[in-house]
Amino acid sequence: MTATTHVSPPRLWDIFFSWASVGVQSFGGGASTLYLIHRMCISRGWLSEAEFARAWALVRVAPGINLIKLTILIGHQLRGAAGILAAVAGLLLPSASITVLMTAGFAVVREWPLVRTALRGVMPATVGLSLALGVEMARPLLGHAHREGRTSLLIHVGILIGATLALAVGQLSPIVVLVLSGALGAWLLRSPSAHVPPASDRTQR
Repeated sequence: MTATTHVSPPRLWDIFFSWASVGVQSFGGGASTLYLIHRMCISRGWLSEAEFARAWALVRVAPGINLIKLTILIGHQLRGAAGILAAVAGLLLPSASITVLMTAGFAVVREWPLVRTALRGVMPATVGLSLALGVEMARPLLGHAHREGRTSLLIHVGILIGATLALAVGQLSPIVVLVLSGALGAWLLRSPSAHVPPASDRTQR
């Protein structure tokens, strides 16, 4: 990954409180947490859209909890080992404390009709968050592909649709989909210039 776009690294307290804010607001599951991390990194200039997309793709090919791996990766990029500790502590400590309290309270109110109805409304909202984040991450990537030319755009769109179908319909493992997509992209998107001899060589012939 490329280096952070910040001239000077953020302070550890800034990293901790930023991730603590994400942890406190992480209602609705992993999709909402990913959305908040994405918005935080982009708004603070810690990562570009392309860097965030690469980071998310990278953590998905390694075992473990994706959001924790993403937090570790970004924390390390910002401030090294200290950044990892600040980011992970900020993400987990507030949210874990709130979860413990909410679990105890939910045991009391979970059978209330209003609570059960509200939980039914949370699920489509979570799906909507996932779709919105997907659109935000895809827009700059497809924009770059469009600037490269129609062929590059068609390849990117094809891989995007193919990966979606492989996961939703084919029930393939995410790691298999990522590996196959990477191999396909490396083959289809290889630079033609790699096969063209330098100008100095061509003029000598």
